[in-house]
This record gives sequence, C-alpha cells and structure tokens, in this order.
Amino acid sequence: MTDDVDPRVREAMTAVDRRTFLPPDQHRFADADQPLAIGHGATCSQPSTVARMLTLLDARPGHRVLDVGSGSGWTTAILARLVAPDGEVLGVELEPPLVEAGRANLAAARASARIEPAVPGELGLPGDAPFDRVLVSAEARRLPRALVDQLADGGRMVIPVRGELVVADLAGGELTTRAFGSYRFVPLRERT
Repeated sequence: MTDDVDPRVREAMTAVDRRTFLPPDQHRFADADQPLAIGHGATCSQPSTVARMLTLLDARPGHRVLDVGSGSGWTTAILARLVAPDGEVLGVELEPPLVEAGRANLAAARASARIEPAVPGELGLPGDAPFDRVLVSAEARRLPRALVDQLADGGRMVIPVRGELVVADLAGGELTTRAFGSYRFVPLRERT
C-alpha cells in the first residue's frame, strides 16, 4: 500500500484477512496485489485499489454505508471495522451464490455487517436509504442517479465511471464530482 492510504484504512485492511473471503483455489494469491476471481464473473478487487477507494470514501465511526457489488464480502467486512462501533454496513449483491458466500464469509470473519440480494429493477437498497457513504465496486457508464438519490445530505459515493474513479459528494442538494485516475472494474449491472 502506498503512503497516501489513510492509516485507519490500512489498519482495517490488515485486520480483515482477504484469504477468508476467497475461494480455496485463490487462497495462494491472497497476498498478491491483483484482482482475484470469485466466480460468477466477479472479482475480489486488487488490495491497492480497495485501499484507494476506502481512503477516498472516508467512512467514519457511526456512518451508515452501502456496499454495492459486495461480492465475497471483503470490502463489506473492512467497512464494518471502519464504521464501528455504532455504524451500519449493508452490502448488496446481484449474484445469489455470491450473496450466500458473502454472508458465510462475514460470519466466519465475525464481521458486523450484512449482505442483501439485489432487488429486480432496483440499484442499491433504496428502501434502506439514506446512506452516509456508498461504495460501488463495479463500473458504471454514467453516475447512477438511483444511487445518488440514496445518499444522505453530506454523503459521499466512490464509484468507477467509464474507466475513472469518481468521488461524488452531496451537500445542500448540490452534487459535486471529482475524478481520481484510471481503474478497471467489472460492469455495473442491475437485476432484471
């Protein structure tokens, strides 16, 4: 991890063993700084990318966080540490087998968070909104209004959009965005 990683993020990532969140055939690569396949066209993101995203997200104790594309549950578990003791983390995942695997992984890691299956025709978890922070681990073609609408006032979303990592801040009804370099992710999809 580079020096620009928030020390809280570094500590949380060190405490949450990536290996716990990987299929057995990927365990030997757990320490590699690369995305790893977890099945169903999904990956467990590259640790340096996760560190960058979580540093930009700036999740704090007491925050309510939505983790879109929670996959194996690794980032969901890291977020749970960042918002403890009074925060709440909800993951949402499109692929039913990954929902089950992610839930099992969170339980094995004793992470205080939960993963819900994506609802057909909905992006995120609008029924549980608003959220102080939204992390999206899949690439969108444009900033999804459906997720912006789930942000609380003063909220922040980190999302890859057309190859760039975007930070979107909502304050007083005004949305501002900034881009932070090029990244590659699997495409963001909705359940139909």
